[in-house]
Amino acid sequence: MADRNVFLTGGTGYMGSRLIPRLLARGHRVTACVRRGSEGKVPAGAQALPLDPLAAAALKPVLPGHDTWVQLIGTPHPAPWKAEQFRAVELRAAHAMAAALPGSGIRHAVYLSVAQPAPTMKAYLAVRQEGESLLRATGIPCTFLRPWYVLGPGHRWPYVLIPVYKLFERFPSTRAGALRLGLVTLEQMLSALIQAIESDPPTSPCIIDVPAIRQAHLT
Repeated sequence: MADRNVFLTGGTGYMGSRLIPRLLARGHRVTACVRRGSEGKVPAGAQALPLDPLAAAALKPVLPGHDTWVQLIGTPHPAPWKAEQFRAVELRAAHAMAAALPGSGIRHAVYLSVAQPAPTMKAYLAVRQEGESLLRATGIPCTFLRPWYVLGPGHRWPYVLIPVYKLFERFPSTRAGALRLGLVTLEQMLSALIQAIESDPPTSPCIIDVPAIRQAHLT
């Protein structure tokens, strides 16, 4: 496994703050792009780079020397009434990433998306789909991770739904949807992210859906 030079946006968030120490422990180098004033939230060992993660003009000059970009920027606790925030944050982040990638030297873009299709969260789904399309259009090898709900600290209430999911997975008419929109754990997500980062850049866009996230394992 070759060490990666990872550029990470969203590194102080729910997943990023837990991903960074694991990447460092596996020998990778991590630069975490953060808003000014948040440098102290970056886990020790990573380089904190204060700049606007929603501005391509700020991002592009700092990308040389990195080979992998991991995009984890997102609205905490997504909900249907946060549509404007999704477009103001997630979509702007995707536009900035797509504009900064060409000619940057980044060989692999890893993007946290969402399970699709889905019957709810239409605004969130639309923004993530647009983000995927923007990144595909760059021609840079991309991996899209598509969880639905991630179980972990502060995100435990859906555990009560596990028996319902198990029931739906038994019937042919509901099995595909129950698997596509299934629950994954934070540990599974972190393993899937690391596995994506350590993999060779895909020759065509790679989709890591819920069943694949559940099967992610590290050596």
